[in-house]
Amino acid sequence: MGETQEGVEMAEAQEGAEMAAPVKMEATLTHGGRFVRYNICRFVFEVTCKYRPPITLLRSDPYGVIWSILNSETGEQVAIKRIRHAFDNILYAKRMLREVKLLRHMDHENVLAIRDIIPPPQWELFNDVYIAYELMETNLHQIIHSNQPLSEEHIQYILYQTLCGLKYIHSANVLHLDLQPSNILLNANCDLKICDFGFEPITSAVIRENFPVTKSYRAPELLLNSSGYTTAIDVWSVGCIFMELMQRKPLFPGKNIVHQMCLLLELIGTPKEDDLGFLDEVGRRSICRLPCYARQSFAEKFPQMHHTAIDLVEKMLAFNPSQRISVEDALAHPYFASLHDTSDEPVCITPFSFNFEQHVITRDHVKELIYREALALNPEYQT
Repeated sequence: MGETQEGVEMAEAQEGAEMAAPVKMEATLTHGGRFVRYNICRFVFEVTCKYRPPITLLRSDPYGVIWSILNSETGEQVAIKRIRHAFDNILYAKRMLREVKLLRHMDHENVLAIRDIIPPPQWELFNDVYIAYELMETNLHQIIHSNQPLSEEHIQYILYQTLCGLKYIHSANVLHLDLQPSNILLNANCDLKICDFGFEPITSAVIRENFPVTKSYRAPELLLNSSGYTTAIDVWSVGCIFMELMQRKPLFPGKNIVHQMCLLLELIGTPKEDDLGFLDEVGRRSICRLPCYARQSFAEKFPQMHHTAIDLVEKMLAFNPSQRISVEDALAHPYFASLHDTSDEPVCITPFSFNFEQHVITRDHVKELIYREALALNPEYQT
């Protein structure tokens, strides 16, 4: 089948938050017109023909390239991530599959949704994976480190939506474990979505070690390699994000794990023996080797914060996870009195099952499962 080629002008390309000058883009119909290959600068990607300009480069990183593009069938601008050679590394392939399964299972306004997984033209050509997500304008890290003012109402609404999303995620029997500002996406109207479940989201019944969680938001049980994790681990991260929103800088910017522990104990104080029960002997010895710190007064250290905000963050940053406030109780805290509504804080009806991971062994198996997910969203491409 012959190929038709046409040149079009891309209005603008964006990398990170900076706008670039207009660049030349070529669009080539392929595989009988069912697919289209776009060549923009040094990037080439091939998607189903319903995806059309305007196209904007959002981000390029070691894990892939993300573009904003129009789904002409729905009229929605989406973010398409291209993951090159997606199945070469079995560890990263499994993480990709895990995130796809998780996000396809969840349906909540504060959790990023997958709009599409683009099927390959042919099975033997299935090397790159294209995933279309809801398009969001920015992330919380960029907002915090910008000059944009944040009112108390902004902070309340951001935290409230984050907790609503976590309540739903936890009800699905999933822990995020890597909640941080860059994993919280926002639009100009302050709508919020939690993303990036791919690294090691786990059920509360499964223990995993050595996963790459950003140190500044790690709970003590993660820093000390505790033998069991609960939903409290994500609550600690929210407390750190809460304070970063207030101060416009990380609360615990540790250079390494020991430094991180010292920073957090310097604020919340060295725990008493009764609060060490969740740690094993190695974790307890680690605490004993650190300097002894007295707890600081949050009210004195952060005098600009309202007393209800102080009370909430202190309960979020309890050293002992069993003493940490739950997501449900945090939502009902007086700090969110103007926002809290249980009828608008749904849970996931069906808990997520990680059982599929027990049977995923080879790259071809991962590829087949991703392929099935793509065809479930695009049955017309079933061959």
